[in-house]
Amino acid sequence: MSTRYSKYLPGLVFLCDVLLLNLALYNSHFITFNIYNPQNTPAFLLIANLSWILVSTLTKNFSINRPLHLKENINRFLLTLIYNLLIVFSIIFFFKINITSRSEVLITYSLFFLFIIINRSLLFFFLDHIRTRGYNHRQIVIVGDGNIAARLVDSFSQHPEYGYDMVDFISENEMLSMSEYILEQKLLAEHPDEIFICYRKIDDRLLNRLIAFANQNLIKIKVVSDLILNNNYAQLVNYHSVPVLQITPHPDISLKIRVLKRGFDVLFSFFVILLGSPIFILLYFITKFTSEGPALYKQERIGLNGKPFYIYKFRSMHINAENNGPQLSSANDSRITKWGRVIRQTRLDELPQFWNVLKGEMSVVGPRPERQYYIEKIIQRTPSYKKLFNIKPGITSMGQVHYGYAENVDQMCHRMRYDLLYLQNLTLNSDLSIIMKTVKVMLQRKGK
Repeated sequence: MSTRYSKYLPGLVFLCDVLLLNLALYNSHFITFNIYNPQNTPAFLLIANLSWILVSTLTKNFSINRPLHLKENINRFLLTLIYNLLIVFSIIFFFKINITSRSEVLITYSLFFLFIIINRSLLFFFLDHIRTRGYNHRQIVIVGDGNIAARLVDSFSQHPEYGYDMVDFISENEMLSMSEYILEQKLLAEHPDEIFICYRKIDDRLLNRLIAFANQNLIKIKVVSDLILNNNYAQLVNYHSVPVLQITPHPDISLKIRVLKRGFDVLFSFFVILLGSPIFILLYFITKFTSEGPALYKQERIGLNGKPFYIYKFRSMHINAENNGPQLSSANDSRITKWGRVIRQTRLDELPQFWNVLKGEMSVVGPRPERQYYIEKIIQRTPSYKKLFNIKPGITSMGQVHYGYAENVDQMCHRMRYDLLYLQNLTLNSDLSIIMKTVKVMLQRKGK
C-alpha cells in the first residue's frame, strides 16, 4: 500500500489562501472600476494581506485534520475572516487611511469566501479520492480492548477515505505484562503517526504514561470509548477541560455534502429545464386540452425544518378531486384522467418540480414531501419521521424507486424506512444512483 504524508499540505493551503485573497482583491477592483490593476489602493492591498497572514498564522485555519469535516474547516475560516476584518477596519479607522470604496471591500471578502468554499470542497474531494486509492495514509497502533479495536478497524475498512493503516495491536493483557521501557520500545519500533487507545474502564496511570510518551515523540493520541450508537450521532464538545459526548437523533450533514448537493441540484435542474423546455411546453398543452381545468396544479407540502411550501405538478386528476378531503391515489383511481394516467406512469407529471429545486424548496433526490394531514398520521405511528425534516424533500427518493407510491398510511410508514436509510448514508454517489434508477422506472412506466 502506497503511503504519503501531508507535512507540506498546511503550507500549500496557507499559500493558496493568500493567492485567493489577492485574486478576490483584483477581481473586486475590476468589478467596481472595470480595471484589474488597483494602483490607487496599495494601502488596502498591503493591510489586507499582512493582517490575513498574521491572523491565519495565529488561528491555523489552514490545518487539515482527519477525518475530513468541511463544515468545521469553513467555520474556522469564517472566524479567521472576522478577526481579519476587525484588524483591517481598525487600522483604517485609527490611522485614517484613505482606501477604496465600501462596495469594493464588500465584493472582495464575498469573493474570497466563495473562492475558499470552492477551494476547500475540491481539496477535500481530492483528499478523499487519493486516500481511497491508498495514498496519504497514516500508520496507527491500536492498544486496549480487542472488541472495541475490532469495531474501529471495521470502521476504517468501510471508510478508506479516512486514510489509516493499522501496523500493530497491543491488547490490555499484553500492556499490563510489559514494563514501561518494553512498551515504549515496542511502540517506537512501529513508527506510528497516531495511537488509538480503546478502553472499557480506562486506567488513569496507563493513559498518562501513554500521553507522556506520545508527547515526547510527537505522536497523536486518540481515545476510543466502548459506546455503541445505532441511529444516534455523537459529537465531542469541550467545556473548558471537560470533554462531553453530545448525542443527537439525526446525522449532522456536512457542509461539503450540502454544498455539493445544492450545486448539483441547481446545475441538473437548470439543464433539465433548458434542454427539456420543448417537452415542458408540449406536456402543458396536452394537459390543458385533454381535460377541463388548469394544466399546472399546486399543493401545499411540508419541507425542510417543517416549513410549508407549494409543490408544482402537471395536473393528472379531474378538478375538485379532493372535495371530500385529502385522499391518496390508487392503481384504479377514477379521479385520474386518461392523459393523467400516462404522465403518472412515466412520472412526467413531476417535471415542474425542477422549478421548486431551483427555488431552493426541494432537492432532486430526497424524501418525498407529504401533506401535513398525512404527516400527523405517520408521526403517530412512527415518530422517527421527524428526522426527515433535517433534509430538503426531493423529486425522487430511495423510497420511490425501491417501494413506489403509497396507497395508505401503513405503506407510507414502510416507504419511510428507505428514506431514513438514505438520510444515514447521504452521498452524491447515492443521489446519482437513485436518479439512474428513477429513469429506469420512468422507461418501464412503473409509476401510478
